[in-house]
Amino acid sequence: MSAAAGPLASAAFGAKKVPVGLELFSVRKELAADPMGTVRKVAAMGYDGVEFFSPYYQWTTDQAKEMRKLLDDLNIKCWSTHNGMNALAKEGLPKAIELNQIIGSKYIVAASAGRVENLDGWKRVAETLNNAADMLKQHKMAPGFHNHQTEFKPLEGKMPIEVLAENTVKDVVLQLDVGTCVEVGQDPVAWINKNPGRIKCMHLKEYSKAPGKGYHVLFGEGDAPWKQIFKAAESKGGIEFYLIEQEGASIPPFEASEECLKRYKKMRG
Repeated sequence: MSAAAGPLASAAFGAKKVPVGLELFSVRKELAADPMGTVRKVAAMGYDGVEFFSPYYQWTTDQAKEMRKLLDDLNIKCWSTHNGMNALAKEGLPKAIELNQIIGSKYIVAASAGRVENLDGWKRVAETLNNAADMLKQHKMAPGFHNHQTEFKPLEGKMPIEVLAENTVKDVVLQLDVGTCVEVGQDPVAWINKNPGRIKCMHLKEYSKAPGKGYHVLFGEGDAPWKQIFKAAESKGGIEFYLIEQEGASIPPFEASEECLKRYKKMRG
């Protein structure tokens, strides 16, 4: 750990205060076993908020109210949720709206589009997001889309993420997953600068190109150009909050999540 402290310290720079939460997929097994206890532990680490992922969509309104009370008691927020495309379709959106309103979430983000065969298929995904934006606007909410590797790989001569950006209204948030962007050799800084005001939230997922490492590294141990990413996000991207996501490490998930937050705070100075 001490070996990594030097590069992290040298990367420190002045920054405006942007709240940082944990994408709870980082502690998915723990969350499934004990949702309330897991959220308490995450809050105790010093996170400002959390992002629930797709299992939350099965909650009853009473469960959502119970979770909201806990969030309020802990003084942390849920700004966004991860969802299947079904939650953003016309039939599924009302339930997503109800649950997200209860827990205080503003952004209903599609975690994946599923299997999409061609660029016309991606245009249909964009249409679903636009329709959701129309429905959500009256509630002062908005939809989003979270990329993985697929969206940054050329298909029929164009990246699917470009098709989504070009064919969706500006209200649709482009939630950047940094790690997957870096893995496929794309430039996250250039993408942020190309889409001003649309990168309202971002997954701070680390990726290392070193043999055998990949996603099994802690924040600050990989190849993401974090200093430049933060500068772009805060000057052009329209960032409102960051979300740390940790996919695997040599230490247990809670420990890894806490260490990533410590490293993030040290890097920000």
